Amino acid sequence: MKISTRGRYGLRMMLDIARHGGQDSPVSLASVSERTGISHGYLEQVALALRSARLVRGVAGRHGGYKLSSPPDAITVRQIMEATLGPVCVVDCVDEPETCPKANNCECRVVYALINLRIREVLEEFTLADLADRSRMTETGEAVISQLSG
Repeated sequence: MKISTRGRYGLRMMLDIARHGGQDSPVSLASVSERTGISHGYLEQVALALRSARLVRGVAGRHGGYKLSSPPDAITVRQIMEATLGPVCVVDCVDEPETCPKANNCECRVVYALINLRIREVLEEFTLADLADRSRMTETGEAVISQLSG
């Protein structure tokens, strides 16, 4: 399973807005594009999804752009990923059992449901404020890497 470009770019865009404007000052997509290396056209598509999810709001005018709709510590990575990618679901039968004739008797379905749950928990655990705090993310990253090596 991979997180698509759209999800990664949505997260990078939100992080850039949090760092350079937050809820106070609008950040233009042109400046986000410059800093992140993401094309302006792609950012427009991502911004539309984030706006529909009410995670950002547009500000019109010469000095317009996008602002966060909530403080960075109130916006989770899960909200951003689901706004850009849709609900977390590794296998359709977990959320929509009617899509699989074996769903009710499937020995594997509980494992798939648990994978969904754990992914959602991790995505819910981190906020934009967490990602903006490089020291916290460095500590978290080192802990994760040591667990994987251990």
